[in-house]
Amino acid sequence: MQLATAAARLRRDRAPRQAASPSRPAPTTTGHVFEVEDVSVRYGDFTAVRDVSLTIPRNEITALIGPSGCGKSTILRTLNRMNDLVDDASVQGTVRYNGEDIYAPDVDPVEVRRRIGMVFQKPNPFPKSIYDNVAFGPRLNGERDLDGLVEEALVRAALWDEVRTKLRSPALELSGGQQQRLCIARALATRPDVILMDEPASALDPIATHKIEDLMRSLRETCTVVVVTHNMQQASRVSDWTAFFSVDVDDEQGMRTGELVELDRTDAIFTEASDPRTEAYVTGRMG
Repeated sequence: MQLATAAARLRRDRAPRQAASPSRPAPTTTGHVFEVEDVSVRYGDFTAVRDVSLTIPRNEITALIGPSGCGKSTILRTLNRMNDLVDDASVQGTVRYNGEDIYAPDVDPVEVRRRIGMVFQKPNPFPKSIYDNVAFGPRLNGERDLDGLVEEALVRAALWDEVRTKLRSPALELSGGQQQRLCIARALATRPDVILMDEPASALDPIATHKIEDLMRSLRETCTVVVVTHNMQQASRVSDWTAFFSVDVDDEQGMRTGELVELDRTDAIFTEASDPRTEAYVTGRMG
């Protein structure tokens, strides 16, 4: 089935579920896949991050950097409504994906997460075979050509040559770097439009990190990538755009709130940042 518009695809469907279409989302009239306007996220009475406005360019890599507690991972999770799964979390403001407000009442968060995949800091393969990990999402979506989808996803995740002869082996027997690429393959198997990555290489050795970075660059051909990283060298190597977040400290109330300082081309952020806080952070003079 050919899907008509980004808006229609995100709506709750009361009709019987059909097999998912392999077609990618139709391009919009802008070069941005996300438009975030005045977004604040609270956990109960605590404001984790406030008044964030930014755009995410299509088919490029955007890195979110900043010190611990600045809200970069919180903002990442707003992009596919993962904060919905956190107790007492609330999101104010607007997040548009392909022009559609993903927090509108009639938008299906499950469909949002199918089109906007997530890869976490720690590899989290299911206690199943390599094959069944990758086939999990497509099988739920009613896909029939699972063999083809599994191979395609593993090839795109640069893992196929390493596991092609042991697809029925337990995924937990893979190395840490292989497990992370398996989780990326699992996300790719549903043919998402966007991949969100929360420090995907922080627990990996340099060789495995290099493979993940090469993979991120290759994904730009078909996906938009947004990555949270504490590694300044990694951000400068792989990203096209970089958003720097900082922490506003209220000493009187003892509150720390994350805020976006600036977003620019990565080369500009690292060589001619417009805000002195950004320059201090990327040069290591501020933690």
